[in-house]
Formats: sequence, structure tokens, C-alpha cells
Amino acid sequence: MTRTKRTVTKTQGRRAAVIGALGLAAVTLAAAPAFAKGSVDISAQRTAHVGETYKVTGRGNDDAAPYLRICLEARGGQKGWQQISCGHVVTAGTDAQDVAHIKAAHHGIVEYRAVVYGLTGPTDRHPVRERTSGLATVSVR
Repeated sequence: MTRTKRTVTKTQGRRAAVIGALGLAAVTLAAAPAFAKGSVDISAQRTAHVGETYKVTGRGNDDAAPYLRICLEARGGQKGWQQISCGHVVTAGTDAQDVAHIKAAHHGIVEYRAVVYGLTGPTDRHPVRERTSGLATVSVR
């Protein structure tokens, strides 16, 4: 009788340990942050001559917001980033895009980047920066 009682107690203890471990794993997985999926790309030609018009294109998406807008920013010399154009507001799941035609005015290197903003509605006045692209560099000669 004693032997059976020990076996049952050990089995119940193991079962409780397994259930506890599974419960802990479920809570840990549920508490892990969910990451939004998306991407942003920018393209521009590498060189341009003063007076020439060239094209800079930005394209991106993100599933963190119901509406998206992409904007292009430029930086030349020692200046900070300046927004040069923005595309139309689109719904999530659609690629947001913007194309800017820029006339090269000065010699030097100009850097561009694309920024995807998330909006809560099509007329949201407080967009949230979701993603930023790498740099596209244009050398103006």
C-alpha cells in the first residue's frame, strides 16, 4: 500500500510540474511584443550636373497603422534634414510612394531618405514616424 501511494504522489508531482511549465511558456509567449512588418526603399541616380533635373523615388509599407504616407527628405552640406515632398495617404496593405523631380542647383553631395508615417485616419494631423530608409546619395557636378 505504501509503494502505490508513493508512485501516485510522484506521478502527480511530475504532472503538476509539466502543467506549470506549459503555463509559464504560454504566458511568456503571450507577453512577447509583436513586431510590425514593413519596409521602405529609396532610389535616385548617383550623379547629376548643375541645372539638370533628376528623379528621387521613395516606396514603403507598414502594417502598424491603418493609413500610411511617405515623405522624402534631403540634406546637403552641413544642413539638417528638410522635407521636400510627400505622397498621398494610402490604406495599410498598399505601398505608399512619392516621386520628386529635383533640379540640381549647386555643386556638392546631396543625401536623400524616405520616411513612412503612420496615420490613424486619412486626415490625421499628427502622423507617427514608423520607418526610415537608408540614404541615397547624389553627387552634383
